[in-house]
Amino acid sequence: MPAPSLEALFSAVASARALASGLRTLLTCGALLLPVYGLCAEDFSAAERAVFMDRHLASLHPPTTLHYGFHKRGTLEAGFDDTGSLALTAQSNGSCCAAQVQFFTGARAMQSPDLDTAQGNPAILYFLERDIHEMERLTHGKANYFRKRIRMAVYQGAEIRTLDLPYRGRTVAVQEVRITPYLDDPNRSRYDQLAAKQYQFLLSAAVPGGLYGIRTRVNGATAGAPALLGEELLIDGAPSVLAATPLALNASP
Repeated sequence: MPAPSLEALFSAVASARALASGLRTLLTCGALLLPVYGLCAEDFSAAERAVFMDRHLASLHPPTTLHYGFHKRGTLEAGFDDTGSLALTAQSNGSCCAAQVQFFTGARAMQSPDLDTAQGNPAILYFLERDIHEMERLTHGKANYFRKRIRMAVYQGAEIRTLDLPYRGRTVAVQEVRITPYLDDPNRSRYDQLAAKQYQFLLSAAVPGGLYGIRTRVNGATAGAPALLGEELLIDGAPSVLAATPLALNASP
């Protein structure tokens, strides 16, 4: 079976029906976004492996439910808080996992098909797909264009470092994968206000589901000014840097 690309995946998730089909196809290939380019294994970058290819759910023992909190702040528009969850059950062979995804509630809820097989954490895909469509809404650009920029940034422009972050009263090791996919875009003048947007993928084997969280940020115009836009999705038990503040400051989370 030919390997679907990340671009094909992101295109596939443009609607709920395509999301169901695209996710099921990809997850039967062995990981959430595997493979990304249809290249041989040695062509994957370390960032791609960490974010898109690792089997984040492999150590879980279903049934279990993972809970996430979402927070949005900034001066660009009104913020909000919401939640998401992954209800995980055993596959027919007893391994992990089949998944029921709830991403946001009420009027914000994303239509979420059940996943027969999930090995990478589906919350990564749902966060990114929502983010891409928010970029489309805010800039009047095209979702596929932003998908391609994120794809290429993870492939060749990511910075990786290890952090120690708090989780349920203790400190855990977290691998941060950081990208700024629009910073060097020759077309950035079309959406310059958001061109410095930064993405942080926070991954840890010490938290259930392997995903500590994802954060995005667009700083304000001057040092110390409130951020233009900040969003985060965090595993339950990880403290938010946004929830307690009406506006996020420019300082990096």
